[in-house]
Amino acid sequence: MIVYGINPVLEALRAGRVKEVCIGERPGKRIEPLVQAARRGGIPVRTVPPADLDRLTRHGVHQGIAAEVADPQRVEIADLTSDASRPPLVVVLDGIEDPHNVGAILRTADAAGVSGVVRQSRRAASLDGVAAKVSAGAVSTVPIAEVVNIARALDELKAAGVWTVGLAGEASKVYDEQDLTGPTAIVVGAEGTGLRRLVRERCDWLVSIPMLGQVRSLNVSVAAAIVLFEAVRQRTRGNR
Repeated sequence: MIVYGINPVLEALRAGRVKEVCIGERPGKRIEPLVQAARRGGIPVRTVPPADLDRLTRHGVHQGIAAEVADPQRVEIADLTSDASRPPLVVVLDGIEDPHNVGAILRTADAAGVSGVVRQSRRAASLDGVAAKVSAGAVSTVPIAEVVNIARALDELKAAGVWTVGLAGEASKVYDEQDLTGPTAIVVGAEGTGLRRLVRERCDWLVSIPMLGQVRSLNVSVAAAIVLFEAVRQRTRGNR
């Protein structure tokens, strides 16, 4: 698995997942601390021609550095709900395949201190490359449980005492009217199609984000961020 860019490589180094670092022939000053950190950890650092670095990163915006990293450790849904010190806050991705959206959601999930993310293993966006770059390294820090079936995953979450809250534009209940202080899973669907029928039917509640302009929907990563930080607000300041 390849990640590239200064922040993604830095977070992968901090997480202890880097196998090898590749840098361009003229690394900038911002790269030198990463190279030193890699060498202190006994991680090989290889200097490669610009064309090789471009090929390795599939011509992504690599900022002169890339790293081969170990695949994320596999976690189960039970791992995301087992922390007794706080109510779980989980994000469930239903059919979101765009790596930009996945990366942006992971970045927000990390900032909001979520317990983890659940996503379907089939037809899922790769977690390297674009998703890792957009996530600013959160792909290395956020626990991700991959499942075969999202609807069944919601059943498993509910069996663990987690309330499932789906985002749906037509829902009559507004997101900030929903109590998000208890064990909660925020379920978001793909842009255009939204939540699939079986997933929608499994949700305990459906909530919407009011749209006051001419555009009738938000980017899914923006919508997820709004609701996640409402959960953070409620949990840190009370739900009113």
